[in-house]
Amino acid sequence: MGAGSGTVPELPDIEVYVDGLRRRIAGASMERLRIVSPFLIRSVDPPIELAEGKTVKAVRRLGKRIVLGLVDDLFLVFHLMIAGRFQWKPPGAKPPGKITLATFAFPTGTLILSEASRKKRASLHLVKGETALAEHDPGGLEVLQADARAFAAALRAENHTIKRALTDPRLFSGIGNAYSDEILHAARMSPLKQTRRLANDEVAKLHAAAQQTLQGWMDLLSRQFAERFPGPGDITAFRDGFAVHGRFGKPCPVCGAAVQRIRYKENETNYCPKCQTDGRVLADRSLSRLLKDDWPNAAD
Repeated sequence: MGAGSGTVPELPDIEVYVDGLRRRIAGASMERLRIVSPFLIRSVDPPIELAEGKTVKAVRRLGKRIVLGLVDDLFLVFHLMIAGRFQWKPPGAKPPGKITLATFAFPTGTLILSEASRKKRASLHLVKGETALAEHDPGGLEVLQADARAFAAALRAENHTIKRALTDPRLFSGIGNAYSDEILHAARMSPLKQTRRLANDEVAKLHAAAQQTLQGWMDLLSRQFAERFPGPGDITAFRDGFAVHGRFGKPCPVCGAAVQRIRYKENETNYCPKCQTDGRVLADRSLSRLLKDDWPNAAD
């Protein structure tokens, strides 16, 4: 694990959870629902108790959210935020102490939602109907299903730094601080380049890098967790195989130059100056004015 602040689990990590949950609870009935922390529940109608006893029809990802589709057109919408994590335990197993937010008992095991942070940011909504569910979708483009033209349109919809655009959930779905760093390194692009200044060939290169990076990590994590459900420490923003994210001061795996970082408030981006910025180190202090209005500042 590298240095830096934590981030919300992103597309490859969320898909690991979705796949693991789908294999364990799709078609199963939720025998018991227990809410330990009342701060978790962010909706009142329909009441959360209505989900108990319902069969899980489907499990899917909605941006960085995980959705359990239940019978009677009900949907449980989980947003893990920075510190929320799932655990899967055998039937009757005791959940972890103070960090447990909720438990969901099924015939084959118990799904536990925990949050190892004093700031209780994770959330759970129960909604009825696809229209209500759609209100939880930020609307970003699904990069792995998007062709080059759709990707270019989303990227240039607003003029931001590439880093900001990639991590904007209204523009792109499921990409956050960690994988945006990896995508930009793969594309050999500065995180601070403006989107509307990108040439067509640069946009095509970024599109290819985004698809290859996300698909590559999805495939790797899928193999890693094919036989077991990921533990809390397995879903992380800092992976040993990353090229730059969380690797400040360590050598770039491509050229050997020391990985650099830009920090603003609680956010951090990592990059290789030789591969991405023509050898220039981007100083934190001189960028503060630019980043004030054009930096990912929302946990989503």
